[in-house]
Amino acid sequence: MRLILNIFWLLFGGLFSALGWVLTGCLWCITVVGIPVGLQCFKLASISLDPFGKEIVYDDENAVSFLLNILWIIFGGIEMAIGNALIGIILCITVIGIPWGKQYFKIAKLSLMPFGARVEREHIL
Repeated sequence: MRLILNIFWLLFGGLFSALGWVLTGCLWCITVVGIPVGLQCFKLASISLDPFGKEIVYDDENAVSFLLNILWIIFGGIEMAIGNALIGIILCITVIGIPWGKQYFKIAKLSLMPFGARVEREHIL
């Protein structure tokens, strides 16, 4: 089921979203100072490529990741989170869009605070 949902996700915008994040991450990684931001863009590209079957795990927050998350929020994270949340709300209005809306909420949470988070595959029992 995850495969079918991820295929529909890719066909209806997920591929463009992931390519945008990869391009942004490459641009950030050109400078040494921008490498941490570029790595977070690659993390967002990973979950934007196939969000079904992935979960976000937050490790123990330390002072560095907290400060980087604050800077991330100030310089664009809040806009990305609001945009993804609004798309999620619009998709959840229809019954058929609820699974995709939930994935946008997951991406919104990660785009708000990406430092100190890992994207992992969900384990099926």
